[in-house]
Amino acid sequence: MTEYRRFLLRLVRNYIIGSVLAVLCLGGAVISSALDLPVGGFNYLFIVLFISFLCMMGVELLTFKKQVKPIQFLFLQEKPALHHIQDAYVQIHRLPALSVFRIMGPHLFGLSIPAMSLTLIFMNIGWVDLPVYYIGIAASGAVLVAGMHALIEFFLTDQAIRPLLQYVSDMGEREYGVSVSLDGRVIVSTQRKFQLSAFSIGTFPLFFFVLATQIRLSVTGSPLIQDYWQWASLILIFGIGFSSLGAWLLSRSVRQPISNLEKALRAVQTGNLETRASDLYSDEFSKLVAGFNHMVQGLSQRQRVNEQLLQSYFSTLAAALDARDTYTAGHSQRVAEYSLLIGRGAGLNREELDLLNKSALLHDIGKIGVRDSVLLKDGRLTDEEFEQIKKHPALGEEILKRVEPLEMMAPLLPGVRSHHERYDGRGYPDGLAGNDIPQLGRIIAVADAFDAMTSDRPYRSGMPLEKAISIIAEGKGTQWDPYYAQVFIDAFYQNKEISSISAESFKTKSG
Repeated sequence: MTEYRRFLLRLVRNYIIGSVLAVLCLGGAVISSALDLPVGGFNYLFIVLFISFLCMMGVELLTFKKQVKPIQFLFLQEKPALHHIQDAYVQIHRLPALSVFRIMGPHLFGLSIPAMSLTLIFMNIGWVDLPVYYIGIAASGAVLVAGMHALIEFFLTDQAIRPLLQYVSDMGEREYGVSVSLDGRVIVSTQRKFQLSAFSIGTFPLFFFVLATQIRLSVTGSPLIQDYWQWASLILIFGIGFSSLGAWLLSRSVRQPISNLEKALRAVQTGNLETRASDLYSDEFSKLVAGFNHMVQGLSQRQRVNEQLLQSYFSTLAAALDARDTYTAGHSQRVAEYSLLIGRGAGLNREELDLLNKSALLHDIGKIGVRDSVLLKDGRLTDEEFEQIKKHPALGEEILKRVEPLEMMAPLLPGVRSHHERYDGRGYPDGLAGNDIPQLGRIIAVADAFDAMTSDRPYRSGMPLEKAISIIAEGKGTQWDPYYAQVFIDAFYQNKEISSISAESFKTKSG
């Protein structure tokens, strides 16, 4: 509650400063310098201003209490709910914009209506001697005063809310472990803020000067009053046009680098760490862009290191599995390379190829749970032993489900579980058929079978590559997916990659 009281004191202080400057000092200065009234007349006009000022404060106080009610409600609770903290946080951000509406609404009418009414009453009584059209000029002046005050109040409030925003954000973190923020939501756009501010700064003093000069020339009876508005209109048109152009140019010069950074940020959010923001600026935005680019470059380097570590992690797991059987050493790596050959031929994108590679490296991870007496047996397996071997795809899936974070492993599970399914539905562990078999499983099945046929075993030698390819061709549509089997066959005859993979494997075994 202490922080909330400090916040209210800052707002009240800022409000008094803005009101005194805009209403009493500026309004009073214009009246006293422009009007030629006896001393008593000035006294009555200042009475009008003072009474109107009190009315304005009363109306505005009611509006202000309504605006800060969600914030006050937060601090009145011993244990506020998270949504109350979030609502208060958003409302605090809205206060600068709300202060503008408050001043241009209740503030303006709370001042101008009583002021005009009292002035008309004093004119009827005879206490003030002014032409009636001065009331219209005064109403225009009130709008200008309110606009100046609103501009001042906006920026003062914008600074006053910072400590309270930090306090409320820390409250969410402390009570619920949630960092409260706008999460990219825009309350007041930079473009609108700069345009309106620059336009107001450029035109408001000009309007005040024109009005004050009109009053002064009328009071003194100057002959210049005859052509005054022709001259004043030209000045106003030029001033408004120049202010509008300047405001637009200023807002554009700020908006362009922000848009540049927003575009680069969106690219980073989609995972593109190679993007860079264009460094085309010579002001402070140059520092901001350079800092952003250095940050993204660091993230990109870290991602490359992480990818290398992750790839090494998968390769190490595969090598550890293959090391249990010297006759199948390198099997997982070769299956991964054959699978990538099929994947590239089938037009898989970079992300899909990465998942395929990792799935293929770990496709036999479930064999960790198979006894050595079964896994390393020389000769034909019994039916019971074969049933144990058939459990390794499902066992591999269960092993990977225990690896954290689970979302990293989840895309690999379908390929690991289904790489022994057959296209005709006679495979295991689920008896899936056709396109019901996950895509990665259908690809790995072809690669796995080819390496199994061409690799040496204790009880047999690996068959020639051409023979294995002919078996793959015969099994299209029954054991293997016809499309991926054909892609592999085409790759075999179109290039030497398969032969080089097998030859390298042979050299490794011999060495």
